[in-house]
Amino acid sequence: MKKLFIAIILFLGVCYNSTAQKKSNKELQGDKYAFVYSFDKAIEAYTHSKKLTIGGQRMLAMSYHNINLNNQSESIYAKLIKSDTTILAIDYYNYSMVLRANGKYADANKEMDKFKELKPFDLRLKSHASNNNGLTNLLIDDGKYQIEHLNLNTDAEDFGTSYYKDKIIFSSSRTKTKTNEKNYNWNGKPFLDMYISEMDGNQLMPPTVFDKSLNSKMHDGTASFNKEGTFVAFTCNDHIEKKKDNVVGLQICFSTYKDGKWSAHEQFPLNNQAYSVGHPFLTADGNTMYFTSDMPGGYGGADIYKIKKGEDGVWNKQENLGNKINTEGLEMFPFFEENNGILLFTSDGHFGLGGLDIFMVATNGSAYGRVYNAGVPLNTQYDDFAVIVNGTTNKGYFSSNRFGGSGDDDIYSVDFLKGLNAGKKLIGIAKDKYGNAISKTFIKLFDGKGNLVDTLTTGDDAAYSFLVDSDKNYKLVGSKEKYNDGDTLVNTSGKEFIIKADVTLRVPIKKEEIIAQQIVIGADLGKILELNSIYFDLNKFKIRPDAEIELDKIVKIMNEYPTMVVELGSHTDCRNTKKYNQKLSEKRAKSSAEYIKQKIYKPGRVYGRGYGETKLINGCACEGKVVSKCSDDEHQKNRRTEFIIVQK
Repeated sequence: MKKLFIAIILFLGVCYNSTAQKKSNKELQGDKYAFVYSFDKAIEAYTHSKKLTIGGQRMLAMSYHNINLNNQSESIYAKLIKSDTTILAIDYYNYSMVLRANGKYADANKEMDKFKELKPFDLRLKSHASNNNGLTNLLIDDGKYQIEHLNLNTDAEDFGTSYYKDKIIFSSSRTKTKTNEKNYNWNGKPFLDMYISEMDGNQLMPPTVFDKSLNSKMHDGTASFNKEGTFVAFTCNDHIEKKKDNVVGLQICFSTYKDGKWSAHEQFPLNNQAYSVGHPFLTADGNTMYFTSDMPGGYGGADIYKIKKGEDGVWNKQENLGNKINTEGLEMFPFFEENNGILLFTSDGHFGLGGLDIFMVATNGSAYGRVYNAGVPLNTQYDDFAVIVNGTTNKGYFSSNRFGGSGDDDIYSVDFLKGLNAGKKLIGIAKDKYGNAISKTFIKLFDGKGNLVDTLTTGDDAAYSFLVDSDKNYKLVGSKEKYNDGDTLVNTSGKEFIIKADVTLRVPIKKEEIIAQQIVIGADLGKILELNSIYFDLNKFKIRPDAEIELDKIVKIMNEYPTMVVELGSHTDCRNTKKYNQKLSEKRAKSSAEYIKQKIYKPGRVYGRGYGETKLINGCACEGKVVSKCSDDEHQKNRRTEFIIVQK
């Protein structure tokens, strides 16, 4: 079933065939076979064409790739890239993916660099840039997983496990249980049915057909159930052959178990012949569903969505999980591990080892942490996908067409020996030394190097939470008016996903303590903190890039000292009238202050004052009609904003 979404890329290839070049009859025949997923027949037709157009070469390369003949696909792409024809950005990307599937990572990176030149803002490049340096670590087996091939696998497709009470449901094309005699064009094998099997340690017992009433004449599965096993969502075909193209898409069907039997199929409201929806995952209560779709409005390829039921039992509007999860590639097979709040999914758009890879990301409400590639041996250069896991035992199953299996897609068991490593969730409350919660506290999170990572202001319950990396040191600092700052050091090592760390603020500041602190205020403190003036262009009040560097220093200091008050004094040179210069200096003061206010806690702690040309720092004065003989560099020294710390 994964290949039906992968076919989206194929349709793009069909569009590329619209060229002025004349196609041979064999190439046209290959296009028709490829369009209905008969890739073996398409390859035969393409290879017997005396000369392929540029579009035909693309289709031949993709046809090889779609049936995992990646060495042949690489050869075709290599010739295509070296030809004198017009090369598209996607050619470099697809070639890179094929090279990655063949384990040629250095060569794949070169092609990805060419893709970047043509499509620099592609989301897949963002993932590639931020993770490519970690490729070596992804290829190291550090003992995180114990993987076992299952005895029930056959040379057919066996994949897509889900929990059903104390049993496992999966999809397979192992036997012809359908009443028709048709096979699936893509691989020539029977359409998928859902099977049920009992767990036996890490293995699964010999399976039986799950329920004949749920298995139709075409594809059925993957499936997902509520905790009680009384409600199921599963991928099915729309059963309507479109007259123009004979392409059958994916839908999501529902069924309810009542009075000893499953109800007739209920259609998901978003089912649509214009696009596919599939790969559903239901939360334990059955009221939230994650799913995959190539519906309009996504980021490209197939995206993961989330949808909830209202109190009336009607599905609300779907929510795209956003560009932290979704890319222009394929994001599929979502699984939400509710105990720890971790989303596991499959992607070929995020930086991976080749083909489809498994990824994990911690969630915090609607926020998502860093997306982690699971690494070897869970991921390989082949397709690795559809992982599920019991958050209590840290054991689960996934699917793969990796080398050494029984043939085609197989099911494997996996034991997450070090837990689900998708970062950690840091939670706690701001309180006083007596344990009383302090609401509306400003919390800052610093990494081990002292860099500010994140900030928030707690609500009435004084609670906070952050998504952080594993095996790191962090510092939490809590600030509130009339309290001394409190801080807590945290280490995120260990198996626990949720780490609790409260911040204790000290008793309210006494009057004599305030007086003692004020001794070190003013310009002297500014010198100690190495605060440099910022400068402006002639007749301008726009913040320059070099000024942003100095202003960011102020921002950092003011967030570290939540009671600090700073005055910004802005000035001009002597040129133009005094009235004009006064207004210009006020605009410079305002723009400087606004830059800082947007980035600090309690923005009222910073304010600006304009001094016009009244405080020149050199002899570059202009009196009446007298024109100063100072150079531009000397005048520049007067076009400035200075920082005065009024209160620490």
